Amino acid sequence: MDLKIFFSPVDEAVFEGIDDPTSFFRSISVFAESQPAYKGANIALIGVVEDGGCPTNQGAALGADEIRKKLYRLKKGFGQYKIVDLGNLRKGIDLLESQMRLKEVCAVLIAHEVLPIIIGGTHDHTYAQYLAYEHLDKLVSLLNVDAFLDIENAGQGVHASNHLHKILLHEPNFLFSLNQLAHQSYLIDNETLAVLEKLYFDAHRLGHLRQHLPDMEPIIRDADLMSFDITAIKSSDAPGNRNAQPFGLTGEEACQICWYAGLNEKMSSVGFYEYNPEADDTNKKTASVVATMIWYFVEGFYHRKDEHNFRSNDYLRFVVSMPSEPENMVFYKSKLSEKWWMEVPYPHAKFLYERNLIVPCSYSDYQLAANGEIPERWITTQAKLI
Repeated sequence: MDLKIFFSPVDEAVFEGIDDPTSFFRSISVFAESQPAYKGANIALIGVVEDGGCPTNQGAALGADEIRKKLYRLKKGFGQYKIVDLGNLRKGIDLLESQMRLKEVCAVLIAHEVLPIIIGGTHDHTYAQYLAYEHLDKLVSLLNVDAFLDIENAGQGVHASNHLHKILLHEPNFLFSLNQLAHQSYLIDNETLAVLEKLYFDAHRLGHLRQHLPDMEPIIRDADLMSFDITAIKSSDAPGNRNAQPFGLTGEEACQICWYAGLNEKMSSVGFYEYNPEADDTNKKTASVVATMIWYFVEGFYHRKDEHNFRSNDYLRFVVSMPSEPENMVFYKSKLSEKWWMEVPYPHAKFLYERNLIVPCSYSDYQLAANGEIPERWITTQAKLI
């Protein structure tokens, strides 16, 4: 499929004067005079220039190019880059058409095993990112990083405040898991959290995440797509958002999450939303933070270890006898990365669920089982399989 009809080229002013051969810009192919071919690439950058979905953050349509100005000037990282920048996605006649254009482009890229990195625009585009998986005949897990939980049941259309609600109600349903990271309790009502708990979805508040960031790695490793609203980053580190909060993730913590996400071999799309250069400081600090987050995601991507075959000699298998049902619990540890997985038996054989039988976990889950306790991660995973 020819994607050129959907895109405008990157303005030359964005990369003007970048002569360093070791720069990120000089290591990728950018849509300037002609759009680079996406087939054969590993990663494709997509700029979103639509902010109609968030009236409280008008100006986010200008974010993509400001992020590029910072990203292009970073040094190339590890690996042999096969990265294309497809340019900026042209706006549709209305918000819905803009979202559906993003859906179509992401679906094409994912089908060709090219990972879209979406930059700019507002958080409602998560819905379009999610819909790109609709025809893949599998269930997917969504990782959402945000200070808020956008599950309002309000108004027509998909907006920044209700897009998760639209995802939860979408038919056909192909959402296996939703994990929310870094929400702030005083911004969320208890009824909203109760909805997630009833669906066996997980929400990890900011304070818990900051105290247990390494424990978030298995959750991030289980996601097929990640949506990152920079509202989750505290305003002192990322002021470029009209909804910025005084508390939140640090820039370093945001980069750590992106590093984990990049390492995740399941993850096949990622979006960075809600950056507004009109609200940023004069040095465009927030653009630098987001650019660095993207850099760490790409770095993680090129450090992936292709860990799929649990029957190979690259894994240690541990069988733990339990005092009650289940009789045994099976764990795997990678000799390459020292990461852990566990088997979760499903009550009924269903093809769509088969891929979730072995789920990421942590060493602490194995320790709990060794002490005769069933890990919470095992319980919630099996509940989703019923």
